[in-house]
Amino acid sequence: MFSRSSPFKTNRETLLSSFRDRSSLETYSSDTIGLSPYTVYGMFLCRGDITKPSCSDCVNDATREIAKNCTYQKEAVVFYEECMVRYSDSSFSTLMDDYPFIIRNSETFVPNPGRFGETLSNKMDDLTIKASSSPSYFLEDKERVTQPEGSYDLDSIAQCSPDLDPKNCTVCLKLAFQKTLKFSRSRNWALTFTPKCLLRYETSPSSSPLAPPPSPPRQRNGSSSINVIKGNEIFWRIFIAVMATYSCVSTFG
Repeated sequence: MFSRSSPFKTNRETLLSSFRDRSSLETYSSDTIGLSPYTVYGMFLCRGDITKPSCSDCVNDATREIAKNCTYQKEAVVFYEECMVRYSDSSFSTLMDDYPFIIRNSETFVPNPGRFGETLSNKMDDLTIKASSSPSYFLEDKERVTQPEGSYDLDSIAQCSPDLDPKNCTVCLKLAFQKTLKFSRSRNWALTFTPKCLLRYETSPSSSPLAPPPSPPRQRNGSSSINVIKGNEIFWRIFIAVMATYSCVSTFG
């Protein structure tokens, strides 16, 4: 932790302020502010399927809330449905981190869990390969699935932080999908957000003609559940807000 008068606090605010400015132009940014031992490393990542104004709104909210709720922590990450903001006193650029992570999912289930699980696994395997080889590290897909119990539209996205190499992007997405299966199996929508990648899928009744998948609003109607998973070696303070999940790290000794 750091004190109220520490240069780390000033450097953190400079970093977060720069992210608020950049988020109107970019969906991803990373930066390093200050000299050792008060250096602050940070990044933000917006979902690739949202608009720039939505990205800017999300990052603005996230940067203010992370400073408010993780007041004196040297490491923190905040997850919204549309973006993630992270800072630390240690560099994490190019590193594949999958903890902590958040999973949001519906509380309703698909009609045929076994058949759906196979369909979703095939879809995510395909998206992982294509997203990790894409210059943008982002892929969005909409497919009409026809099965004996009826047809539905399956909207999916896969995305990695641009600082990862293709191999680590692939690993990150595969681990994210394993988490999705563990905590959200057979739900009709789910979002898994880790510090370096994200997966999202949603099913809906088939409509005609097949339309591009819409960008969902930050406030989702209906009930949902949240799973927040933390690391084992450090103490994480978890703040659950209406639309965000914070992990603030405190190290002792």
